[in-house]
Amino acid sequence: MNVDFKSQYLAGLETLMSQPIYQLPQMEKEALLFPVVESLHHLHRDRCEKYANITRQNHSNPRLLSELPYLAVRLFKQLELSSINKDDIFKVLSSSGTTSQTPAQVFLDKETSARQSKVLVKILQQHIGRQRLPMLIIDSPSVLKDKSKFNARGAGIQGMAFFGRDLTYALDENMQPNWPAIEQFHEKYANQPVLLFGFTFMVWLYFLEFIRNKGASLDFSQGTLLHSGGWKKLEDQKVDNQQFKLALYEATGIQSCFNFYGMAEQVGSIFVECSNGHLHTPVFADIIVRDPLSLASVEIGQLGLLQVISSLPSSYPGQSLLTEDLGTILGVDDCPCGQKGKYFSVHGRLPKTEVRGCSDTHQGAA
Repeated sequence: MNVDFKSQYLAGLETLMSQPIYQLPQMEKEALLFPVVESLHHLHRDRCEKYANITRQNHSNPRLLSELPYLAVRLFKQLELSSINKDDIFKVLSSSGTTSQTPAQVFLDKETSARQSKVLVKILQQHIGRQRLPMLIIDSPSVLKDKSKFNARGAGIQGMAFFGRDLTYALDENMQPNWPAIEQFHEKYANQPVLLFGFTFMVWLYFLEFIRNKGASLDFSQGTLLHSGGWKKLEDQKVDNQQFKLALYEATGIQSCFNFYGMAEQVGSIFVECSNGHLHTPVFADIIVRDPLSLASVEIGQLGLLQVISSLPSSYPGQSLLTEDLGTILGVDDCPCGQKGKYFSVHGRLPKTEVRGCSDTHQGAA
Protein backbone atom coordinates (compact mmCIF):
# COMPACT_ATOMS: atom_id res chain seq x y z
CA MET A 1 0.00 0.00 0.00
CA ASN A 2 1.42 3.36 -1.05
CA VAL A 3 1.11 5.98 1.66
CA ASP A 4 1.20 9.67 0.75
CA PHE A 5 3.51 10.81 3.54
CA LYS A 6 3.74 14.33 2.10
CA SER A 7 -0.01 14.82 2.44
CA GLN A 8 0.05 13.34 5.94
CA TYR A 9 2.86 15.70 6.84
CA LEU A 10 1.18 18.81 5.48
CA ALA A 11 -2.13 17.99 7.20
CA GLY A 12 -0.40 17.49 10.54
CA LEU A 13 1.70 20.61 10.10
CA GLU A 14 -1.40 22.70 9.36
CA THR A 15 -2.89 21.62 12.68
CA LEU A 16 0.39 22.38 14.46
CA MET A 17 0.64 25.84 12.86
CA SER A 18 -2.80 26.76 14.22
CA GLN A 19 -1.75 26.20 17.83
CA PRO A 20 -0.45 28.83 20.29
CA ILE A 21 3.34 28.87 20.18
CA TYR A 22 4.10 28.60 23.89
CA GLN A 23 0.80 27.78 25.58
CA LEU A 24 0.26 24.12 24.73
CA PRO A 25 1.14 21.73 27.59
CA GLN A 26 3.94 19.30 26.68
CA MET A 27 1.77 16.17 26.44
CA GLU A 28 -0.73 17.88 24.11
CA LYS A 29 2.10 19.32 22.02
CA GLU A 30 3.84 15.95 21.65
CA ALA A 31 0.57 14.34 20.56
CA LEU A 32 0.47 16.80 17.63
CA LEU A 33 4.20 16.99 16.93
CA PHE A 34 4.95 13.25 16.88
CA PRO A 35 2.89 12.32 13.76
CA VAL A 36 4.34 15.30 11.88
CA VAL A 37 7.94 14.29 12.60
CA GLU A 38 7.14 10.63 11.94
CA SER A 39 5.67 11.56 8.54
CA LEU A 40 8.86 13.51 7.77
CA HIS A 41 10.94 10.45 8.66
CA HIS A 42 9.01 8.29 6.18
CA LEU A 43 9.01 11.06 3.56
CA HIS A 44 12.80 11.37 3.70
CA ARG A 45 13.25 7.62 3.75
CA ASP A 46 11.36 7.49 0.44
CA ARG A 47 13.12 10.45 -1.16
CA CYS A 48 16.68 10.43 0.20
CA GLU A 49 18.61 7.22 -0.45
CA LYS A 50 21.41 8.12 1.95
CA TYR A 51 18.95 8.76 4.76
CA ALA A 52 17.22 5.46 3.98
CA ASN A 53 20.58 3.65 4.19
CA ILE A 54 21.46 5.32 7.47
CA THR A 55 18.13 4.49 9.11
CA ARG A 56 17.75 1.05 7.53
CA GLN A 57 18.48 -0.81 10.77
CA ASN A 58 15.70 0.97 12.62
CA HIS A 59 12.76 -1.45 12.61
CA SER A 60 11.11 -0.36 15.84
CA ASN A 61 7.54 0.86 16.13
CA PRO A 62 8.13 4.28 17.73
CA ARG A 63 5.43 5.86 19.85
CA LEU A 64 7.43 8.73 21.32
CA LEU A 65 9.59 11.49 19.80
CA SER A 66 12.59 10.02 21.63
CA GLU A 67 12.11 6.70 19.81
CA LEU A 68 12.18 8.15 16.28
CA PRO A 69 15.44 7.86 14.29
CA TYR A 70 17.85 10.80 14.39
CA LEU A 71 21.01 11.85 12.61
CA ALA A 72 24.25 13.15 14.08
CA VAL A 73 24.38 16.75 12.92
CA ARG A 74 27.97 16.37 11.71
CA LEU A 75 26.66 14.19 8.86
CA PHE A 76 25.68 17.38 7.04
CA LYS A 77 29.41 18.15 6.82
CA GLN A 78 30.17 14.73 5.36
CA LEU A 79 27.24 13.91 3.06
CA GLU A 80 24.91 15.64 0.65
CA LEU A 81 21.56 14.87 2.28
CA SER A 82 18.73 16.03 0.07
CA SER A 83 15.16 14.86 -0.50
CA ILE A 84 14.48 16.99 -3.57
CA ASN A 85 15.50 17.00 -7.21
CA LYS A 86 18.42 19.24 -8.17
CA ASP A 87 16.07 21.38 -10.26
CA ASP A 88 14.03 22.15 -7.12
CA ILE A 89 16.98 23.44 -5.07
CA PHE A 90 16.21 27.06 -4.19
CA LYS A 91 19.31 27.71 -2.11
CA VAL A 92 22.08 25.80 -0.37
CA LEU A 93 22.75 27.00 3.14
CA SER A 94 26.29 26.38 4.33
CA SER A 95 27.70 26.55 7.82
CA SER A 96 31.29 25.91 8.86
CA GLY A 97 31.26 24.69 12.45
CA THR A 98 34.03 24.87 15.00
CA THR A 99 34.85 21.17 14.84
CA SER A 100 35.43 20.76 11.11
CA GLN A 101 36.89 22.62 8.15
CA THR A 102 34.20 21.14 5.91
CA PRO A 103 31.02 23.22 5.80
CA ALA A 104 27.64 21.67 6.39
CA GLN A 105 25.28 21.84 3.42
CA VAL A 106 21.54 22.23 3.80
CA PHE A 107 19.42 21.94 0.65
CA LEU A 108 16.30 24.10 0.62
CA ASP A 109 13.45 24.26 -1.86
CA LYS A 110 11.15 27.28 -1.98
CA GLU A 111 8.52 25.50 0.10
CA THR A 112 10.84 24.67 3.01
CA SER A 113 12.54 28.07 2.91
CA ALA A 114 9.19 29.88 3.02
CA ARG A 115 7.97 27.65 5.86
CA GLN A 116 11.10 28.33 7.89
CA SER A 117 10.75 32.07 7.39
CA LYS A 118 7.07 31.99 8.37
CA VAL A 119 7.76 30.12 11.60
CA LEU A 120 10.73 32.35 12.46
CA VAL A 121 8.42 35.35 12.17
CA LYS A 122 5.75 33.70 14.32
CA ILE A 123 8.24 32.89 17.09
CA LEU A 124 10.04 36.23 17.20
CA GLN A 125 6.87 38.28 17.06
CA GLN A 126 6.02 36.74 20.42
CA HIS A 127 9.08 38.48 21.84
CA ILE A 128 9.53 41.72 19.89
CA GLY A 129 6.03 42.45 18.60
CA ARG A 130 4.82 43.05 15.06
CA GLN A 131 6.10 46.58 14.52
CA ARG A 132 9.18 46.90 12.33
CA LEU A 133 11.73 48.94 14.25
CA PRO A 134 14.90 50.80 13.24
CA MET A 135 17.59 48.13 13.29
CA LEU A 136 21.30 48.15 14.10
CA ILE A 137 23.01 45.00 12.86
CA ILE A 138 26.26 44.21 14.67
CA ASP A 139 27.93 42.84 11.57
CA SER A 140 29.30 43.90 8.20
CA PRO A 141 27.26 44.25 4.98
CA SER A 142 30.05 42.34 3.22
CA VAL A 143 28.64 39.11 4.67
CA LEU A 144 25.70 39.31 2.27
CA LYS A 145 27.70 40.18 -0.85
CA ASP A 146 29.10 36.74 -1.65
CA LYS A 147 26.02 35.15 -3.21
CA SER A 148 27.96 31.97 -4.02
CA LYS A 149 28.21 31.06 -0.34
CA PHE A 150 24.94 31.54 1.49
CA ASN A 151 26.25 30.84 4.99
CA ALA A 152 24.52 30.68 8.34
CA ARG A 153 25.64 34.15 9.32
CA GLY A 154 24.25 35.67 6.16
CA ALA A 155 21.06 33.66 6.56
CA GLY A 156 20.71 34.90 10.13
CA ILE A 157 21.13 38.52 9.11
CA GLN A 158 18.77 38.16 6.17
CA GLY A 159 16.15 36.48 8.33
CA MET A 160 16.38 39.07 11.09
CA ALA A 161 16.40 42.01 8.67
CA PHE A 162 12.72 41.28 8.01
CA PHE A 163 11.93 42.60 11.49
CA GLY A 164 13.70 45.93 11.03
CA ARG A 165 13.74 49.06 8.93
CA ASP A 166 16.43 51.64 8.19
CA LEU A 167 18.99 48.85 8.51
CA THR A 168 22.37 50.11 9.72
CA TYR A 169 25.49 47.96 9.94
CA ALA A 170 27.72 48.60 12.96
CA LEU A 171 30.83 47.10 11.29
CA ASP A 172 32.58 48.17 8.12
CA GLU A 173 33.78 46.04 5.20
CA ASN A 174 36.90 45.10 7.19
CA MET A 175 34.91 43.87 10.21
CA GLN A 176 35.90 46.89 12.28
CA PRO A 177 33.44 49.04 14.27
CA ASN A 178 31.99 51.81 12.11
CA TRP A 179 31.65 54.42 14.83
CA PRO A 180 30.27 57.20 12.56
CA ALA A 181 27.45 54.86 11.45
CA ILE A 182 26.75 53.83 15.05
CA GLU A 183 26.71 57.44 16.21
CA GLN A 184 24.43 58.48 13.37
CA PHE A 185 21.99 55.68 14.22
CA HIS A 186 22.11 56.71 17.88
CA GLU A 187 21.50 60.39 17.17
CA LYS A 188 18.52 59.50 15.01
CA TYR A 189 16.87 56.94 17.29
CA ALA A 190 18.00 57.60 20.89
CA ASN A 191 15.11 57.34 23.37
CA GLN A 192 13.04 55.37 20.84
CA PRO A 193 12.25 51.67 20.47
CA VAL A 194 14.97 50.09 18.32
CA LEU A 195 16.10 46.57 17.51
CA LEU A 196 19.70 45.35 17.63
CA PHE A 197 20.85 42.00 16.29
CA GLY A 198 24.17 40.21 16.20
CA PHE A 199 26.00 37.01 16.96
CA THR A 200 26.89 36.90 20.63
CA PHE A 201 30.67 36.94 20.40
CA MET A 202 30.63 39.70 17.79
CA VAL A 203 28.28 41.84 19.90
CA TRP A 204 30.70 41.47 22.80
CA LEU A 205 33.99 41.99 20.97
CA TYR A 206 33.12 44.49 18.25
CA PHE A 207 30.38 46.47 19.97
CA LEU A 208 30.32 46.30 23.78
CA GLU A 209 34.09 46.06 24.27
CA PHE A 210 34.64 48.78 21.69
CA ILE A 211 32.19 51.13 23.42
CA ARG A 212 33.77 50.43 26.81
CA ASN A 213 37.32 50.98 25.54
CA LYS A 214 36.21 54.18 23.86
CA GLY A 215 34.78 55.43 27.16
CA ALA A 216 31.48 56.11 25.43
CA SER A 217 27.88 55.15 26.15
CA LEU A 218 24.75 54.98 24.03
CA ASP A 219 21.16 55.49 25.09
CA PHE A 220 19.16 52.64 23.63
CA SER A 221 17.20 52.13 26.84
CA GLN A 222 14.01 51.43 24.87
CA GLY A 223 15.81 48.99 22.61
CA THR A 224 15.86 45.21 22.35
CA LEU A 225 18.86 43.03 21.53
CA LEU A 226 18.47 39.64 19.89
CA HIS A 227 21.66 37.58 19.80
CA SER A 228 22.74 34.00 19.26
CA GLY A 229 25.79 31.75 19.00
CA GLY A 230 29.42 32.17 19.92
CA TRP A 231 29.10 31.43 23.63
CA LYS A 232 32.09 29.09 23.60
CA LYS A 233 34.43 31.97 22.80
CA LEU A 234 32.88 34.06 25.56
CA GLU A 235 33.15 31.20 28.04
CA ASP A 236 36.87 31.08 27.25
CA GLN A 237 36.96 34.71 28.39
CA LYS A 238 34.92 33.85 31.50
CA VAL A 239 31.90 35.84 30.29
CA ASP A 240 28.53 34.32 31.19
CA ASN A 241 25.00 35.36 30.27
CA GLN A 242 24.55 37.64 33.29
CA GLN A 243 27.87 39.40 32.71
CA PHE A 244 26.94 39.88 29.09
CA LYS A 245 23.60 41.46 30.02
CA LEU A 246 25.23 43.71 32.61
CA ALA A 247 27.81 44.94 30.09
CA LEU A 248 25.02 45.54 27.57
CA TYR A 249 23.04 47.59 30.10
CA GLU A 250 26.09 49.65 31.12
CA ALA A 251 27.00 50.43 27.50
CA THR A 252 23.53 51.00 26.03
CA GLY A 253 20.88 51.00 28.75
CA ILE A 254 19.23 47.98 27.10
CA GLN A 255 17.41 45.69 29.52
CA SER A 256 15.35 43.78 26.94
CA CYS A 257 17.83 41.15 25.76
CA PHE A 258 16.95 37.77 24.25
CA ASN A 259 19.45 35.05 23.53
CA PHE A 260 18.28 32.27 21.24
CA TYR A 261 19.59 28.83 20.33
CA GLY A 262 19.42 27.55 16.78
CA MET A 263 21.50 26.16 13.94
CA ALA A 264 21.84 26.24 10.17
CA GLU A 265 20.62 22.65 9.92
CA GLN A 266 17.25 23.65 11.40
CA VAL A 267 16.63 27.25 10.32
CA GLY A 268 13.36 28.64 11.65
CA SER A 269 13.18 26.32 14.66
CA ILE A 270 14.76 28.61 17.21
CA PHE A 271 14.60 28.41 20.99
CA VAL A 272 14.31 31.88 22.54
CA GLU A 273 15.22 32.90 26.06
CA CYS A 274 12.43 34.03 28.37
CA SER A 275 12.52 36.74 31.04
CA ASN A 276 13.88 34.16 33.49
CA GLY A 277 16.84 33.32 31.27
CA HIS A 278 15.49 29.92 30.16
CA LEU A 279 15.43 28.71 26.56
CA HIS A 280 11.95 27.52 25.52
CA THR A 281 10.70 25.01 22.98
CA PRO A 282 7.99 26.37 20.66
CA VAL A 283 5.10 24.21 19.47
CA PHE A 284 6.92 23.53 16.17
CA ALA A 285 10.00 22.00 17.80
CA ASP A 286 11.29 20.08 20.79
CA ILE A 287 14.42 19.07 22.70
CA ILE A 288 15.62 15.71 23.97
CA VAL A 289 18.77 15.28 26.10
CA ARG A 290 20.82 12.09 25.68
CA ASP A 291 23.66 10.56 27.65
CA PRO A 292 26.88 11.12 25.61
CA LEU A 293 27.98 7.51 26.06
CA SER A 294 24.84 5.37 26.00
CA LEU A 295 22.72 7.83 23.98
CA ALA A 296 19.77 6.96 26.20
CA SER A 297 17.45 9.89 26.93
CA VAL A 298 18.07 11.33 30.41
CA GLU A 299 15.85 12.82 33.08
CA ILE A 300 15.09 16.46 33.80
CA GLY A 301 18.11 18.14 35.38
CA GLN A 302 20.69 15.75 33.91
CA LEU A 303 23.42 17.03 31.58
CA GLY A 304 23.72 15.45 28.16
CA LEU A 305 23.83 15.96 24.40
CA LEU A 306 21.02 18.02 22.94
CA GLN A 307 18.84 16.44 20.28
CA VAL A 308 16.79 19.02 18.39
CA ILE A 309 13.51 18.18 16.70
CA SER A 310 11.82 20.31 14.06
CA SER A 311 8.58 19.98 12.12
CA LEU A 312 9.80 22.20 9.26
CA PRO A 313 12.34 20.57 6.88
CA SER A 314 10.74 18.64 4.04
CA SER A 315 13.55 19.23 1.51
CA TYR A 316 16.26 17.53 3.58
CA PRO A 317 16.24 15.03 6.49
CA GLY A 318 16.83 17.51 9.29
CA GLN A 319 13.77 16.82 11.41
CA SER A 320 15.67 15.08 14.23
CA LEU A 321 19.34 15.86 14.85
CA LEU A 322 21.75 14.93 17.60
CA THR A 323 23.95 17.97 18.15
CA GLU A 324 27.39 18.24 19.69
CA ASP A 325 26.11 20.68 22.32
CA LEU A 326 25.66 19.88 25.99
CA GLY A 327 22.49 20.97 27.72
CA THR A 328 20.01 20.32 30.50
CA ILE A 329 16.23 20.26 30.50
CA LEU A 330 15.31 22.44 33.47
CA GLY A 331 11.60 21.68 33.61
CA VAL A 332 8.35 21.08 31.78
CA ASP A 333 5.23 23.28 31.78
CA ASP A 334 6.29 25.08 34.99
CA CYS A 335 8.62 27.95 34.05
CA PRO A 336 7.82 31.05 36.15
CA CYS A 337 7.46 33.03 32.90
CA GLY A 338 4.20 31.16 32.22
CA GLN A 339 5.21 29.53 28.95
CA LYS A 340 4.38 25.84 28.59
CA GLY A 341 6.50 22.99 27.27
CA LYS A 342 10.12 22.13 27.95
CA TYR A 343 12.64 24.78 28.95
CA PHE A 344 16.38 24.20 29.03
CA SER A 345 19.90 25.60 29.17
CA VAL A 346 22.94 25.08 26.94
CA HIS A 347 26.35 24.44 28.51
CA GLY A 348 28.67 24.56 25.51
CA ARG A 349 30.08 21.95 23.18
CA LEU A 350 31.24 18.45 24.01
CA PRO A 351 35.07 18.48 23.68
CA LYS A 352 36.53 16.56 20.72
CA THR A 353 33.12 15.17 19.85
CA GLU A 354 32.75 11.87 18.05
CA VAL A 355 29.02 11.31 18.38
CA ARG A 356 27.74 7.81 17.75
CA GLY A 357 24.24 7.20 16.48
CA CYS A 358 22.38 6.49 13.27
CA SER A 359 25.40 7.59 11.26
CA ASP A 360 27.26 4.47 12.45
CA THR A 361 25.10 2.38 10.13
CA HIS A 362 26.06 4.41 7.07
CA GLN A 363 29.59 2.98 6.71
CA GLY A 364 29.35 0.42 3.96
CA ALA A 365 25.62 0.90 3.53
CA ALA A 366 25.72 3.58 0.85
